[in-house]
Amino acid sequence: MIQARFTFGYYLTSIIVLLNLATVSGFCIISCVLGGSTLAAVADGNIDSTVGIIIIGLIGLLVSFGGYRFLHEFERYSWVFNLVAIIIATGVGGKQLFNQVETAPVPPSVIVSYGGVIAGFLIPWAAMASDFSVYCDPSVSTFRIFAYTYAGLFFPTVPLMVLGAAIGGATVSNSAWAEGYEKYIVGGVLEAMLKPAGGFGKFVAVLLSLSVIGNLSASMYSISLNFQLLVPFFRHIPRFVFSMLFTVIGIPVAVYAARSFFDSLENFIYLIAYWSAAYVAVVAVEHFVFRKADPASYVPEHWDQPHKLPTGISAILAAGLSFALVVPSASQVWYTGPIAVTTGDIGFEVALVLSPILYVPIRWLELKWRPI
Repeated sequence: MIQARFTFGYYLTSIIVLLNLATVSGFCIISCVLGGSTLAAVADGNIDSTVGIIIIGLIGLLVSFGGYRFLHEFERYSWVFNLVAIIIATGVGGKQLFNQVETAPVPPSVIVSYGGVIAGFLIPWAAMASDFSVYCDPSVSTFRIFAYTYAGLFFPTVPLMVLGAAIGGATVSNSAWAEGYEKYIVGGVLEAMLKPAGGFGKFVAVLLSLSVIGNLSASMYSISLNFQLLVPFFRHIPRFVFSMLFTVIGIPVAVYAARSFFDSLENFIYLIAYWSAAYVAVVAVEHFVFRKADPASYVPEHWDQPHKLPTGISAILAAGLSFALVVPSASQVWYTGPIAVTTGDIGFEVALVLSPILYVPIRWLELKWRPI
């Protein structure tokens, strides 16, 4: 979000920061609900989802307090335990996966919509990337950085989506899994899958509940940085204050979400993800077209000097104007636009294409008026 100031300006970046905070906070709350509900399912009702959510939230906060280096080491090894737990759960419950519920052929519009949802889940990480790459060796090739980043997103996401689809398709036909989902959503299904393994299965289910900590703690780390940029004065407030503030607010919201509006929260996340497409596209055009992909065109010392940064007017205009076509192209639970009725939800794709097309002429005119 500091880098975004070199495109969206010193003041107008606050709009992007606010949208990013909403997105990251939403994913944090979802992580707390999923981890907490899994703990509740393992405890057979001896603790409820509220206690589970509090436990997950506090562990995530504690890990985020360790700072970048500790967080980096945690992320480096924690995935191994998560992968082993997922493999065990699949092995124990895998014999039920063949019993898939019959579904009608999926029309192309649904496939397009689903692609937008997945992109909307992954691309917002671009707004957090610098928080975790600031210590990377600058001599490493850009292709290597790209390859590692893409592989790190692709390989965990695609296999787990396939596995999740298989589990979801079998849940309807399995009464124990369906009952677990009814009580504890995803966590209940995982616990039901592992029940044949007895006590060991419960241990693995606990590991799975803790698998959200990697995502949660990293997000909490970035949230503290985002809050410092939301209002210029906030940079003088220690980051741990914002982490604690988010935890104090986020845990009760997660508890309430688990009881009544979890589906609505997920739909809200899908809805606000459109902004990330416009954000990434505009920043990319600024970097490759107007700055000629030259890192030297970014002067780090200018990050807090408004008069040496772009105004951000052209970036906000391009991103905002693109929504004139994004809205009719969006398809959500609450609203389906006239274009989306035929094409499916292509709002994400429209924002990704239209915002850079608009940005080029608007930014060119701005540079004529103010060459920064």
